[in-house]
Amino acid sequence: MIEITALSSSSKGNCYRVTDGKTPLLLECGISFKQMQKGFQFRISQFAGCLVSHEHGDHCKAIKDVLNAGIDCYMSPGTAGAIGLTHNRIKPVPVKQPFKVGSWSIMPFDVQHDVAEPYGFLLANDAGDKLLFATDTYYIRYRFPGLTHIMVECNYSEKILNENIESGITAPVMKKRLLQSHFSLENVKKFLTANDLSKVQEIWLLHLSESNSDEKIFKEDIMKLTGKVVYIP
Repeated sequence: MIEITALSSSSKGNCYRVTDGKTPLLLECGISFKQMQKGFQFRISQFAGCLVSHEHGDHCKAIKDVLNAGIDCYMSPGTAGAIGLTHNRIKPVPVKQPFKVGSWSIMPFDVQHDVAEPYGFLLANDAGDKLLFATDTYYIRYRFPGLTHIMVECNYSEKILNENIESGITAPVMKKRLLQSHFSLENVKKFLTANDLSKVQEIWLLHLSESNSDEKIFKEDIMKLTGKVVYIP
């Protein structure tokens, strides 16, 4: 049984807790440490590790405090280099090489974002749960059998983006960056359709844009497509 808690999910900061009842993990630490302490009832020591997808501040803002709290932080060698910290609890992990943290077996995989070496993570445990976490990517090249939980970025809709550009709400230069660095609703639908969702219990749509998304439409579209429970933090 996987339990997911989202403290923050936006360009202002990202931070999630996942646990299988045995090993709690942090996914991202992109908010202030004070916010994390308050959000997790000052029980930061509960976490067996923190997975960091990439070096942007909205994903690793509190990493110094997390490291100093005694929590190992796992990331790609490229992300570790880009963050530029020297600490014995920074754990660079090779792409597509599984590693263990408590009851979790974790497979890091490459995603597509405008940073050094971004990762997504596939988390599995002995109970048969499989959680996919992928944020800040415009495409996922892999297929994942047996997923039970999906946490995936759904940043914008191409339709809403184009309407906002036409009306002057969004600058045209932003379109190219979004198309090459963030997951659109349209591409999320393609990704979900390409995967076997028969065991999926929950789908979490993450990191929605403030101006180029519509929470109600996104939730309804993905629920209609998949027939699954959909959460938007």
